Amino acid sequence: MEEQYHPAHVETQAQSYWDEHQTFKVVEDRSREKFYCLSMFPYPSGKLHMGHVRNYTISDVIARYQRMQGKNVLHPMGWDAFGLPAENAAIKHHTAPAKWTYANTDAMRQQLKELGFGFDWSREVTTCKPDYYRWEQWFFTRLYEKGLVYKKNSAVNWCPEDQTVLANEQVEEGCCWRCGTQVERRELAQWFIKITDYADQLLADLDKLPHWPDQVKTMQRNWIGKSRGVEMRFELVEPVAKHQSFDVYTTRPDTLMGVTYVSLAAEHPISLALAENNPELATFIEACKKQSVSEADMANMEKKGMDTGIKAKHPITGEPVPVWIANYVLMDYGSGAVMAVPAHDQRDFEFAHKYDLPIKQVIAPKGDEPCDISQEAFTEKGVLVNSGEYDGLDFDAAFEVIAQALKAAGQGKVTENYRLRDWGVSRQRYWGAPIPMYNLPDGGEIPVPADKLPVLLPEEVVMDGVQSPIKADPEWRKAELDGQAVEKETDTFDTFMESSWYYARYTCPQYDKGMLDPEATAYWLPVDQYVGGIEHAILHLLYARFFHKLMRDEGLVSCDEPFDRLLCQGMVLKDGAKMSKSKGNTVDPGELIEQYGADTVRLFSMFAAPPEQSMEWSDSGVEGAHRFLRRLWKTVHAHLQAGEPGDLNADTLPDSQKDLRRKTHETIAKVSDDYGRRQTFNTAIAAVMELMNEVGKRADRATPEGLAVEREALEASVLLLAPIVPHITQALWSALGHQDIPLDARWPALDESALTRSSIEIVVQVNGKVRDKMQAPVDAPKDDIEQQAKTLPNVQRFLDGVTVRKVIVVPNKLVNIVAN
Repeated sequence: MEEQYHPAHVETQAQSYWDEHQTFKVVEDRSREKFYCLSMFPYPSGKLHMGHVRNYTISDVIARYQRMQGKNVLHPMGWDAFGLPAENAAIKHHTAPAKWTYANTDAMRQQLKELGFGFDWSREVTTCKPDYYRWEQWFFTRLYEKGLVYKKNSAVNWCPEDQTVLANEQVEEGCCWRCGTQVERRELAQWFIKITDYADQLLADLDKLPHWPDQVKTMQRNWIGKSRGVEMRFELVEPVAKHQSFDVYTTRPDTLMGVTYVSLAAEHPISLALAENNPELATFIEACKKQSVSEADMANMEKKGMDTGIKAKHPITGEPVPVWIANYVLMDYGSGAVMAVPAHDQRDFEFAHKYDLPIKQVIAPKGDEPCDISQEAFTEKGVLVNSGEYDGLDFDAAFEVIAQALKAAGQGKVTENYRLRDWGVSRQRYWGAPIPMYNLPDGGEIPVPADKLPVLLPEEVVMDGVQSPIKADPEWRKAELDGQAVEKETDTFDTFMESSWYYARYTCPQYDKGMLDPEATAYWLPVDQYVGGIEHAILHLLYARFFHKLMRDEGLVSCDEPFDRLLCQGMVLKDGAKMSKSKGNTVDPGELIEQYGADTVRLFSMFAAPPEQSMEWSDSGVEGAHRFLRRLWKTVHAHLQAGEPGDLNADTLPDSQKDLRRKTHETIAKVSDDYGRRQTFNTAIAAVMELMNEVGKRADRATPEGLAVEREALEASVLLLAPIVPHITQALWSALGHQDIPLDARWPALDESALTRSSIEIVVQVNGKVRDKMQAPVDAPKDDIEQQAKTLPNVQRFLDGVTVRKVIVVPNKLVNIVAN
């Protein structure tokens, strides 16, 4: 081998070998244990950033480690290729989104290969290609036939700049998350999938995921938001149009006697009916449509409302209460109406103060705790007061008694409710999979028949504005079904549709007889290890879990959950802030590879922090990682120059060589646990670095036995580092005389006998302060240890002129001499 480490040459050689031998191509082999390792696939922006590098290095390390355990490892890669950024970029650069997207996938694929990631590129999936979205369209029509898909008018977040619907999570401080334009509320006909039909399963099956972060499971539970409450009817004193009453759902029936008004959403049917003859109210409702409906914005915005002038009857007392329309009540949640209890709900409290509405306290703290509702609402559960016959009841008792009273009066019932709403999958922009429905002349709709799928999205288009080319082209919309003229749906799918099942398509990407090959999915699924950011904890992961259950019920997959183990990697920071172009603190992985090599970039990204924690960028850290790799190379070279090792006879080794062997096998034990159970790759690297330090101190190159002990330590180090720095370790493994590559070598085996110590270091204290250390035979008698400790020169210095009162010996650990 060459004396100097040349990363570019080493990495080109390794990557050429992998390509030539199709090292990472994998097929089903039922005689072997499988392991499916997956990173969340990237959007093809054209250039990798350090977040990508960290994410894909983590999955690559896990995949390589599992392969070295002898498993049949699937580690695929593809492209989440539809979406608004491509369309906006195409408009900006006067090109077509398809052309821009395919050029970017080519560029990023090359970058990923330069980093040495062991992906099975024969299974590459690109979601904007018809052979992928064809099956998504087919599945949507199946869901429609099963009654799980429907179309309805819905109030949506509308970005007037991007001309598309936004999910609540894509609205930030009332503005579009992409372009910053003020978002409006509009009524649009939208396609929905009934995720609410699976709410209980999605909630219950979180308990089947012990290897998911608790934080993610909690976020999903909160998002699904199952609650037990009471649904009750408020009858109107005077009917409005055809409306005699409206329903309210509450989880706090104990506060019912404190209702001083009720609030309706701006889009509530009663609100809209009243607005027909009230211009001022109509103007207010229009203003409500322009506000953000994200939870964070709703919590912080100014509460506004209008008194309708009508009244409703309290469901227990029958007393009239005023009906208001309030901007903080949403039609999408519950029934679009809330009972307002200002004393015990902070939003109602703020609203009541603004409009000088009554505030009636009906809950008091238990015991003698103070309660001042003049400054803020008291929202805790307590004891009922000012509630007539219910006074003195606690929450649980009041819940049951009041619920029974409502039921007996025919005014309410106990029910369960969910925060979760059905998944709106319609988007109004061009670059997405066309929704496979025909609109009929009479206003109905019908699924596109399977033999007419896919509904192709034209790729050769001119983007001269934000309007979708398929919406602007009447010829594209035209279609015929059984001799009848129909129109294609011009909305496209939310891109979460594509990312909700891609992991399953990787198991059979060339399969053309259906959406999935059930035999392939039965072998590979679930994904054993999924790696991706915490920002996908709710929407992507929830939709993927839902889609998986839909596919299970269609007979396409056989397990209940898609991802067995989840690792959410931390962000990459520089100067304490997340890397971003706007902050000017990005680091170009390509430049780093050119300067230091891919292995250095991989080593630093794994060494800087545990994978689930944020990682602070450090130029000196990168240089340190590179120095370590040069030292590793130099050590192996010097070892080979020293001659051939002899046989390793552990029984005849001198103590210093036994110590080095013990360090080697302690390292094997620790690193194996760090990779497999703990997934703390930074401590695995640190352990190998410690071993290399011991090699530098203890290696004996003057004897064949010494060379044999060093060879064992070096081979172990190379294999233990192979998942993290695969190029240099492949070169070193070959230089050490092996015909196979580390990926196909056996993971270092732990020799328990090497861990046995003949002697051990013992700390010696005088009056609790460390004064010296000594080596003593393992399990030596206490008297012998005590006598040896007293003879140490540095200990004797502190015993001169004092009387030894007591000697405490902790076997194999310490001696503490108490003297005065």
